[in-house]
Amino acid sequence: MAERRKYKKRYCKYCEAKIDYIDYKDLASLKYSLSERYKIMPRRLTGNCKRHQEMVAVAIKQSRAAALIPYTVSRKAVVTNPFENIK
Repeated sequence: MAERRKYKKRYCKYCEAKIDYIDYKDLASLKYSLSERYKIMPRRLTGNCKRHQEMVAVAIKQSRAAALIPYTVSRKAVVTNPFENIK
């Protein structure tokens, strides 16, 4: 039988930095939790703990409502780097 592939354990970067609150206006830290189509990335890919992943999701939803991050990216228009608009 084939051996199972072993992956390295991902650690929550917010726990390591001891961050208690994730601000929705801090787009530089939020862009690492978004895919290239501005979807929220799951915990298994980002390595966030449950508490911080929920805080990231709330912060992203608040910044979308405040029009700081778009809801979706058009599938037809090819964008080279969608994060260059986020400073």
